[in-house]
Amino acid sequence: PYVIVCNHQASLDLLGMVEVIPDRCVPIVKKELMYMGTVGWACWLSGIIFIDRHKREDAIDVISQTARTMRRENVS
Repeated sequence: PYVIVCNHQASLDLLGMVEVIPDRCVPIVKKELMYMGTVGWACWLSGIIFIDRHKREDAIDVISQTARTMRRENVS
């Protein structure tokens, strides 16, 4: 298992990153992308995890839930 950290400068950079990251990797993106029309819908439908960067506790909770799900489903 590994973590890829990308500090993209524009919201549309995510579309390019999706092409180069491994198949089993799921991006975690800022929640604001969810409200960007077609881009938000595409992100949501592809299973991207959204976190609220302005609410630290909520972001930690989402990441913790994701980690628990990965352990429960034995995702490598």
